Amino acid sequence: MAEVLVVTGGGRGIGAATARLAGRRGYAVCVNYRRDRDSALRVVDDLERAGARALAVAADVAVEADVVRLFATVDAELGPLTALVNNAGIVERQMRLEAMDAERIARVFAINVTGSFLCAREAVKRMSTRHGGKGGAIVNVSSAAARLGSAGEYVDYAASKGAIDTFTIGLAREVAEEGIRVNAVRPGLTYTEIHALGGDPNRVDRVKDRVPMIRGAQPEEIANAILWLLSAEAAYATGAILDVSGGL
Repeated sequence: MAEVLVVTGGGRGIGAATARLAGRRGYAVCVNYRRDRDSALRVVDDLERAGARALAVAADVAVEADVVRLFATVDAELGPLTALVNNAGIVERQMRLEAMDAERIARVFAINVTGSFLCAREAVKRMSTRHGGKGGAIVNVSSAAARLGSAGEYVDYAASKGAIDTFTIGLAREVAEEGIRVNAVRPGLTYTEIHALGGDPNRVDRVKDRVPMIRGAQPEEIANAILWLLSAEAAYATGAILDVSGGL
């Protein structure tokens, strides 16, 4: 039976690249999305054309009931879960801290942090040998912003990714004896639509000279690192945070 993977925020960017690569490597893939159904269905279509089993499931990862329904759907339609990529994340408009209100900060943390916690919780319930599972792997998508701070742009986003780094280490230690590995990737500047959400669609090209490799990443380059961490080749890696940031 194929490995079964949930990719949150799987319709675009790094999530879509991860879903497509996983399908090519034999995974059955659930492409989660919040609003953009068309993009998620395009990914599913690509996966099915490549011979993979796939489905798209709408769920807001910040809403507990949605997350429970998401994983129940995967149970029913794809089978026992073996892998999770916590990729769903948002930024808000670039601004300094003194211009941010509590609602904005709460939105960022609800999706970027609470969403990752809730999805990992459901994955652990299914994969942990403590609960009768057969083990599995979780990869959290962090950001180089967790180390750099995103001053003057979105310190709230950077702080939320710092939380993901700590969560990765803690959960990895919590479930290490239960057959579950938990790791993270920290992408650097990557060509995805997230920059447009921050009001700066050309951000990668604007600041790429700060990167030692003098370029941004393509989503597929991040996906390659994610799939390695999910794979048996990384069997002794847990609690690791892998920078995929061109040296930034």
